[in-house]
Amino acid sequence: MYPTISDFINDLFGFYFPLPIQTFGFFMAMSFAGAYHFTTKELNRKTAEGLLLRISRTVVKNKAIGIQDYTLNAISYGLIGFKVLEMFLDYEALTANPQAFILSLKGSIAGLLIGIGAGIYITYREAQAVKGKDEETVIEDVPASALMWNITAIAGISGILGAKIFHNLEYPNELIEDPIGALLSFSGLTFYGGLIVATVAVLYYTNKNKIPTLHMIDAAAPGLMLAYGIGRIGCQLSGDGDWGIVNLAPKPEWLSFFPDWVWGFQYPNNVLGEGIPIPGCEGQHCFMLPQPVFPTPFYEVIMALLLFAGLWAVRKKIKAPGVLFAVYLIVNGIERFTIEKIRVNATYHIGNLEITQAEIISTILIIIGLSLIVILQKRHAKSLT
Repeated sequence: MYPTISDFINDLFGFYFPLPIQTFGFFMAMSFAGAYHFTTKELNRKTAEGLLLRISRTVVKNKAIGIQDYTLNAISYGLIGFKVLEMFLDYEALTANPQAFILSLKGSIAGLLIGIGAGIYITYREAQAVKGKDEETVIEDVPASALMWNITAIAGISGILGAKIFHNLEYPNELIEDPIGALLSFSGLTFYGGLIVATVAVLYYTNKNKIPTLHMIDAAAPGLMLAYGIGRIGCQLSGDGDWGIVNLAPKPEWLSFFPDWVWGFQYPNNVLGEGIPIPGCEGQHCFMLPQPVFPTPFYEVIMALLLFAGLWAVRKKIKAPGVLFAVYLIVNGIERFTIEKIRVNATYHIGNLEITQAEIISTILIIIGLSLIVILQKRHAKSLT
């Protein structure tokens, strides 16, 4: 396993260069980049085909610079300088635990002062550039894709927040034992929590900007599936605990041409430090699981990428708005419900049933998806008559 990108580079090329980049975080960033790219392409296609109208937004030019701008920039640049200079001065602490370093109060006073000075100077230059010019309000017509940076930022922040909330609901004992660690740690993220909260936040924003909801969710559907697959690459490579149940069964004959870890894997050097010590290993991540388990993140990578390819292939053939997203909900729900049967997860007891949070949500998503297809297809048929 590769807890950090440095570990990955070391294994590939044989040299170790300390970088403050964790493998899971890197692939999470790549998942957002993938979703951004393909959602932007879809929004542009829909605009070009006349399915989406260009949207109007108000831009204020030559806005006067006031004391609040100086204050805000001084604080913002000061905090950046406070952290950035300390990163260079204590690079070892940064690479040892980037997350703890960033969230700590550790920083450089010199960097703080340099940052404050830079913020004031930059604001002064901006003030000089608009001095003597009249403030002007301009209405711009832009494609919906012009809002994708904002949409991605909203999805990222709200998605991580939702993922943490749902994880803590699923594992309340972790929250009770270590409230600060449970809330601030980037480990322990529940995908469905992120999906639900991010969807609500993004649709609120896009509705305010008059982007039709059904076209927006259709445009996002393939990218969401791709993002899930890329994110699971990070889970597999870092060994973040999203593995399956113990698998001691012999590898089936039809898998004989695949490496053994495809059937049962002990996740050596996993980022959680979970399991038993690895003989002869020295360092921070020297543990592996005592018994092989199903490498469920790897299975989900394969399934998610295949489902993304399928959604991308049929996106132009489905004419009823919203139906592509409904199909996404169904296939996503089926995929997750299936993999839950061999994943390690907390379970709820409902009557005689023992069920996981993901199984409950995936079942609801399948039902919603099927219902939406019926409703939206009927609505589309009526609009054509």
